[in-house]
Amino acid sequence: MAIQQITPIFLQYELLENPEAYFLLDVREPFEYQIASLQNSVLIPMNQISERLQELDKNQPIVVICHHGVRSEQVAYYLVQQGFESIFNLSGGIHAWANACDREMALY
Repeated sequence: MAIQQITPIFLQYELLENPEAYFLLDVREPFEYQIASLQNSVLIPMNQISERLQELDKNQPIVVICHHGVRSEQVAYYLVQQGFESIFNLSGGIHAWANACDREMALY
């Protein structure tokens, strides 16, 4: 099963229209999150997802975010396997967001 991809530009537009439209789940490490993160995103590092599943709402659309979109896609697959229905991977990750949507955001 393919995970739905969402582009940074599309996500930015959606969030401008409705900031509550998606739960933004950042699965990077804390040091990465400190360098660059999306406003209102929630940090749950990839290695903590299974033990913190109860913090996520299965009925809310979730966009999973990482540095380049690889770890987030793995987490997205895991969430779908756990019964989450509306899961999106941020295509290209925070790096693509910085390049397409926020030139002020730090790159690493």
